[in-house]
Amino acid sequence: MQKNILFGQFIEQDSLIHRLDPRTKLLGMVLMMVSFLALRTWVDYAAATAFVLIVMGLSHISIWMYLRTLKPVWFILVFTWTYNAILTPGTTILWSWSFISLTAEGIETGTVVVWRIGLMILLASILTLTTKPLALALGLEKLLSPLSRLHVPVEQISLMVVIAIRFIPTIMEELERIMLAQKARGYDITALKLPKRLLAYIPIVVPLFMTTIQRAEQLSLAIDARAYGNGKGRSSYRVLRLTTTDFRAGGCTIGFIFVLLLLSGG
Repeated sequence: MQKNILFGQFIEQDSLIHRLDPRTKLLGMVLMMVSFLALRTWVDYAAATAFVLIVMGLSHISIWMYLRTLKPVWFILVFTWTYNAILTPGTTILWSWSFISLTAEGIETGTVVVWRIGLMILLASILTLTTKPLALALGLEKLLSPLSRLHVPVEQISLMVVIAIRFIPTIMEELERIMLAQKARGYDITALKLPKRLLAYIPIVVPLFMTTIQRAEQLSLAIDARAYGNGKGRSSYRVLRLTTTDFRAGGCTIGFIFVLLLLSGG
């Protein structure tokens, strides 16, 4: 399952994106995601897609790897498109049945919404696939460090966020193990029809929930055994330093966002 669930995993490569400071990638990702909310026309979406594809190419990771990160959320994307396509009111009705109607405006709305979500997922995948979890935690901690003056536990928040991202593949692997165990007992969920399949996932939630709690407890004990504490004042083997490449990458990102806002009329 870990080969199928790539989100949250790090892939070692010697690329420009891998060498960037995690703070640069974090800020760039957040700014780009915010700018995606201002997308309005097809030209805006095409420009944003081109930017994401360029960054994906600079990471030296196969584009099929990135597309596989969309596989776990395909159902959400399809549901989102269908929901918007059917329930968005419009004047051009393409198909109707009872109170349900498919309109051209609904199809356009569903397409742009799914397009925007897909771009955001790909951006997040670029961050996780090109950044080591510990470096990501350190970068997030440095970015949030000003909040420590307000007594915000930034060290614990950073560790919590990175652990949550990192354990997504682990939880999905545990889900596959449970499904394989049921399949070995003659109960194949994948062979069921969609309505029954959704109900069949309910008994899986209980053992998955229990194993997740056990893993969380073991991780908590491991952190306590290493005297992590609240994380304040801890030193790091790797010291983050912004280089000329980081400033250039940040400048290019801000410049593209500015152009994108001009295109969208913002």
